[in-house]
Amino acid sequence: MQTELVIFDCDGVLVDSEGLGNRVLVEFVAEFGLAMKLEEAILLFKGCKMADCVAVIEQRLEKKMPQDFVTQFRARTAEAFERELLPVEGIEAALDKINLPICVASSGPPEKIQLALRVTNLLPRFEGRIFSSYEIGSWKPSPDLFLHAAKSMGFQAPSCTIIEDSILGVRAGVAAGMRVFGYTEQREATLLEASGARVFHSMYQLPCLLSHY
Repeated sequence: MQTELVIFDCDGVLVDSEGLGNRVLVEFVAEFGLAMKLEEAILLFKGCKMADCVAVIEQRLEKKMPQDFVTQFRARTAEAFERELLPVEGIEAALDKINLPICVASSGPPEKIQLALRVTNLLPRFEGRIFSSYEIGSWKPSPDLFLHAAKSMGFQAPSCTIIEDSILGVRAGVAAGMRVFGYTEQREATLLEASGARVFHSMYQLPCLLSHY
């Protein structure tokens, strides 16, 4: 079935936030005595819900984080986004050429998605078509968020194509019965392909991929 709706993840797909957000996290947990490399954090936490990230941190530290840890982390991340966040290279050119309905389905809180899209000037392209796991209480790799987005947009699952960058997101798209394109660096390509994605490495390729599959 041809693609009728394109569903984008946000972090790492529309906005170049994975390195930035995890850098903030690595710096923050270091204050509590946990030393992590940035690459390790990205590998561990990409696509994960915040509660699971905190559970891993607490397990490694063998103690509970403060009650306001997530609130403080979100505030620090927001400040970093305002200062430094950029769109993923080539995404604007790709969106200009995609003549299909589009939306965002992200595991992040609605306010974080809105902020990320606003500071990268992508918000007008997705206004009113933003779906968050926090709104439905279900996170990837469950297919619920993608199914919710498709239904809200008025499309059947087999006619949707997901653009993802995480293994959890790819698994969610496959479980939803949707086509999944995995946007990734070469080193992660095998992992995404094994999870069921067709991998690509540049957003400039995306319009052509969508027109052929």
